[in-house]
Amino acid sequence: MAANATLSATVRAKGGKGAARAERRQGRVPGVIYGDKKAPVLISLDYKTLHQRIYAGHFKSTVLTLEVGGEKHRVIPRDYQLDPVKDTPVHVDFLRLGEGAEISVDIPVHVVGADVSPGVKAGGTVNLVVHSLTLLCKADNIPEAVDIDISELTIGSTIHVQDVKLPAGARPASKENATLLSIVPPTVLEEPAADAAAAAAPAAEAKK
Repeated sequence: MAANATLSATVRAKGGKGAARAERRQGRVPGVIYGDKKAPVLISLDYKTLHQRIYAGHFKSTVLTLEVGGEKHRVIPRDYQLDPVKDTPVHVDFLRLGEGAEISVDIPVHVVGADVSPGVKAGGTVNLVVHSLTLLCKADNIPEAVDIDISELTIGSTIHVQDVKLPAGARPASKENATLLSIVPPTVLEEPAADAAAAAAPAAEAKK
C-alpha cells in the first residue's frame, strides 16, 4: 500500500462533544492519535482533505505522516466515523507506529484466472465469501492485495485461507482456516414453455 503520505493537523485544546461540534462548524474533523506507549494527542484535520483521503480508497491500510504543531507522527488510520445521513467524516482515530511495528490490516481479496477456470467455463459462478482478509504484517510492508488464483478450479472447488499463498512477510491474524471462495454450479431454471404445458394438461383432460 502507499506509505508516507503527509497530512497536516492541529492540536485540540479540549475533548468532549461540545468541543468536537465546534471543530466541525469550522470545517474541521476532530480526531486522536494514540498508541506506542505514549499519551494520546487530540487533533483536528481539514474536512475536505480528510474526506478526499477517505474516499480515495485504502485509507485504513495506508501509513501516513501526521504533522502536528511542528512534530511528525508516523501513524495508520484505525477507525473513522461517518455522519449516518450525509456519509461525511465526523471523527478519525490514528494509531501511532513505533519502529518495526507489526499491525493487523484488512487487505482486499482479488480473484485471478477466472477467464481460464474450467469451472467458470462450465457455467459455474465464483462465490467470493470474503472481500478482505485480516493479516498481520510490518507497517513498512503492507501488501496491496491477496490474490486467489482460480485458473485450475472446477465446479465444487473451495479455497480456504491455508490454500492461499500470502504476500511475503504477512500471516493471517486468525488461526481459523476460513473459506474464502468456492465455485458453485449453475442454477437450472425450468423453461417457461414447459411450465405452461404442464399447467395446460389438466385443463385439456377436463374438456374430454
